[in-house]
Amino acid sequence: MRRDRRKGPSIAVRLKHLDEAIDLARGRASDEVVDAADKLVDRAGHRLSIAGDHSVVALAGATGSGKSSTFNALTGTQLARTGVTRPTTSEAMSVSWGTEQPVALLDWLGVHRRSLVPAGETDLGDLVLLDLPDHDSTETSHRLTVDRLVELVDMLVWVVDPQKYADAALHDRYLKKLADHAEVMVVVLNQVDRLTGAQRDAALADLRRLLDAEGLNRTKLMAMSAVTGEGVPELRALLADVAAAKAAKVQRFSADVTRQAGLLADELGEGSVPRLGGDVIGRLNDTMAEAAAVPVVVDGVLKAWRHRGTIATGWPMVSWVKRLKPDPLRKLRVGLSLRELSPTDVSRTSLPRATSVQRARLDASLRGLLDVATEGVPRGWADRIRAVGRGNEKLLADRLDAAVAGTDLHMDRGHGWWVLVTILQWLLFMALIVGAVWLALPFVLALAQVPVDLPVITWQGWPVQTLLVAGGVVGGIALALLSRLFVEAGAQVKARQARKALTDAIGEVTAVEVVEPVQGELDRLVAAREAVAKAR
Repeated sequence: MRRDRRKGPSIAVRLKHLDEAIDLARGRASDEVVDAADKLVDRAGHRLSIAGDHSVVALAGATGSGKSSTFNALTGTQLARTGVTRPTTSEAMSVSWGTEQPVALLDWLGVHRRSLVPAGETDLGDLVLLDLPDHDSTETSHRLTVDRLVELVDMLVWVVDPQKYADAALHDRYLKKLADHAEVMVVVLNQVDRLTGAQRDAALADLRRLLDAEGLNRTKLMAMSAVTGEGVPELRALLADVAAAKAAKVQRFSADVTRQAGLLADELGEGSVPRLGGDVIGRLNDTMAEAAAVPVVVDGVLKAWRHRGTIATGWPMVSWVKRLKPDPLRKLRVGLSLRELSPTDVSRTSLPRATSVQRARLDASLRGLLDVATEGVPRGWADRIRAVGRGNEKLLADRLDAAVAGTDLHMDRGHGWWVLVTILQWLLFMALIVGAVWLALPFVLALAQVPVDLPVITWQGWPVQTLLVAGGVVGGIALALLSRLFVEAGAQVKARQARKALTDAIGEVTAVEVVEPVQGELDRLVAAREAVAKAR
């Protein structure tokens, strides 16, 4: 059968949402509020799991209010001891009707004084009536029993007398705090037989005014005399209706959930939850990159490409000098290939540590992000956001260094043309060597007095050996200068690529170590508020 939407979610569903909100709010909201809500979920779970449709109604009142006399009048027994000696009721006592006591329920309530009223056809068949100790007892254990059972029973009947119905001990300690449970409480003005008609009307009007002022306008007010029996049938009929409806426990827990969810909602706040935008994250990434020496690496990529390109494409007569200088990237231990690292080598760079100025700027950017993330957020949640935002601060430098060291700078790509230029340079250099040897050979033979006539070979009127020397020098230098233009253009491209790759790598570290934990807490707050709203 379809559930009427107007009735709202079942108590089981609301408890589930409250339990979800508890898990999300723990460690961020007040421990007192969270623990109270957690106890409610546990208590409700146990109560709802107990078989049977019994409703538990408790009679509570102060010493001398006639509570025990009311209990006897309602049950038709003399089980409760009456009198004026303080305290009269020393421990809770139960009466149930029928052929079998609800043992599991009474065990859960912790009520050991139990009585069963045999009854065939009775309108109280599913009712368990409790007589509680006096709430103003001088015995601490008695007051603790009352406090415990007030949290457990399905419905409360407060029995008051004309002299003490306005007692602050009752109103401040119980009634005001139970305003959310107004529908599952009844206040009975007992001993009205001692009042005149005018006095009775005045007392009831004054008591009604007090209850309404305390938010208990939905709490039923009745007049009764346990001595004369006036009002007893009406109260018994009310209890019979409660037993027949079998809804008291659901109403009670519904009120409990509403109250605890409301307290938890107060802890979670109502302000809008911030979202971390691109500007604040971008500023943090920029300062992270600066602190991780990304500009130094980018400059190293620029110089390394020039260095390697010059060695590969430069004129061999002078390019060998470059080999004597260390490679800028290898000096920083950045961009190393796997074959350049030993299997046990640690992926750490030799980059300079962040300066105090860079650290200060990084701290300011991180603080700015956390200020944005905690704006309008409840204090407990704000403290948690700051904690997770700075939780990995000590490891951040190592994570950034590892990110830089592990970034692919694309230094092994885009230089295929260097091989062709290198071959041409060596061909030109070989031409230079051949031409120089050819030019020097006649002088060497003359000095050695070897009579050999070398053939003279010309081209366009120029000796070939002279052309070889001139071509080797001019061609090599020209090719080196032309190649240098392309090497420089490639260096600029590689520097831009490196800057982007390194910035992305730094952004990943920032996201994992700072942004995602902070955003996760903000999302958790949103989820907690949604769960509380569903529970309410």
